[in-house]
Amino acid sequence: MSLISPFSRRLYLRIWLAVVGGVAVFAFAIGLAWRWAAEQNLHQPPTREIVITDGLGRTLVDGTGVRQRGDPSEGVRYRIEGDNGMVYEMHLSPRLPMGGMRPGERGPAAWLRPPFGFLWVLALVGIAVTVGVFPIIRRLLQRLELLQRGVQRFGEGDLSVRVAEQGQDEVAALARQFNAAAARIEKLVQSHKSLLANASHELRSPLTRIRMGLELMQGGQPSPAFRAEIERNIAELDQLVDEILLSSRLDAGAADVGTIEPVDLVGLAVEECARVDAEPQVGDGSPIEVPGVSKLLRRAVRNLLENARRYSQGEITLAITREGRDAVLRVCDHGPGVPPDQRERIFEPFYRLPGASERSGGVGLGLALVRSIAQRHGGSVACEDRPDGKPGACFVLRLPTGD
Repeated sequence: MSLISPFSRRLYLRIWLAVVGGVAVFAFAIGLAWRWAAEQNLHQPPTREIVITDGLGRTLVDGTGVRQRGDPSEGVRYRIEGDNGMVYEMHLSPRLPMGGMRPGERGPAAWLRPPFGFLWVLALVGIAVTVGVFPIIRRLLQRLELLQRGVQRFGEGDLSVRVAEQGQDEVAALARQFNAAAARIEKLVQSHKSLLANASHELRSPLTRIRMGLELMQGGQPSPAFRAEIERNIAELDQLVDEILLSSRLDAGAADVGTIEPVDLVGLAVEECARVDAEPQVGDGSPIEVPGVSKLLRRAVRNLLENARRYSQGEITLAITREGRDAVLRVCDHGPGVPPDQRERIFEPFYRLPGASERSGGVGLGLALVRSIAQRHGGSVACEDRPDGKPGACFVLRLPTGD
């Protein structure tokens, strides 16, 4: 059992044994076929047309010769039946050994004579194949062993492990798929860790304000201003928890975030503009529908408008147009704008521009949610300068219409 166990656990040894076994079976089959052919020759002596002439070319014997059975060491005998009805016998002396050696001279060793020479050739070919295929199979299977060790380390918690992607065969394709899956899982785990750490930090602020307010009240009747502050902090906590949960579900690729259906983007945008006193610009007012989850698209539009209202010093506009096969929604404000080197980072969870954390409202998840929602619907979102060159920023949300 101990001798069989290493072969059962090593794929390259099993493949090597399969090749060696195949060569052995092939050699055995060839040997059987050769032996069968030799036996057939003995049981069915071959016949030949034999013509014997003299020095002048005159035919002396013309007939059919049949080889007689006998000891090959005594030569070959043929029984010839001529056309004239006469029977003749022809005796050929034994064939000289290799090198033309005469009887009594020492010939080649017995193991080199037929049929043993043939068997030795087969044995040498088998040994050559056995030795030659081993390094090839071993090198191929080493890549699988590296992949196996990488998967084992990844399963033990080392999410940064990657395997070499050598070649274009199935093993290389498997390595590429593993690396892609590992990178995705590592990114997802890091995102969740960052989300948890930042959420813990953001939750402390409103909780601390509520605790301090209760301590200052000391059992007295709360004033209207205090009640309003408590309600604002509770609303901030509620919004934060809601955005954290939604962000986690979107990052994890949850399938139960809502039903895909045609959504009238124009009507949805007009409703959200009324909430924050923004100016909608919808062209001729004809509906622009996109396939998606209504509550997610509403959240994306609302977050863009609330973000603009938080930092804008003037009017906020929301324009909806159709560009090719995309519906394009632009939310422009008159705020301080976003520096070009920060226009990608503002879509990271909990990232805020320097100095923005002191402003009222916002925890740095709104724009990150907008990007996640856009990507969930096959779209994109970006931050640009205002087209009129005035101070401020424009956030452009593109969604495929599915036409």
